[in-house]
Amino acid sequence: MDIYETIKTRRSVRVYKSKPVPEDKLERILEAVRLAPSAHNSQPYKLIVVRDEEKKQHLASAAQNQAFIAEASIIIAGVLLEPKEEMALISLAIIIDHLTLAAAAEGLGTCWIGAFSQEEVKKILNIPEEYKVAILMPLGIPADSAGAKERKALEDLICDESFKE
Repeated sequence: MDIYETIKTRRSVRVYKSKPVPEDKLERILEAVRLAPSAHNSQPYKLIVVRDEEKKQHLASAAQNQAFIAEASIIIAGVLLEPKEEMALISLAIIIDHLTLAAAAEGLGTCWIGAFSQEEVKKILNIPEEYKVAILMPLGIPADSAGAKERKALEDLICDESFKE
């Protein structure tokens, strides 16, 4: 599948098969993350790859009891190492986007999770106080085949030369 088709078909997945993500696919996804650009090439983040069933259950509870998160083979936590730097959050968003697209290219599903208790997740994953968890992302084999969501028309999103309502 070419990159355009990958982007076009990527979607948020909330139902996962109980099968593990093949290790070679995970390695390619994480390599895509490693290669992503960041401000000043600083890479001001860490990803925590969680496979442990008990930790996944605790993370799902910390994420407002969104049980589907724990159904995924893996949960990835995106941690900001420089949480006060605006560009750190942008850099993390770039790698997470790379992750979602690489996962889609591998036939896997993801879902951006931003609703969670910072304190609980830090405790579960042993994250030092000075860092910030910016995102949780389940990663697994989709159990459904829902299509891509509708998007606004291009002319509703793009302006030439200056802003237009």
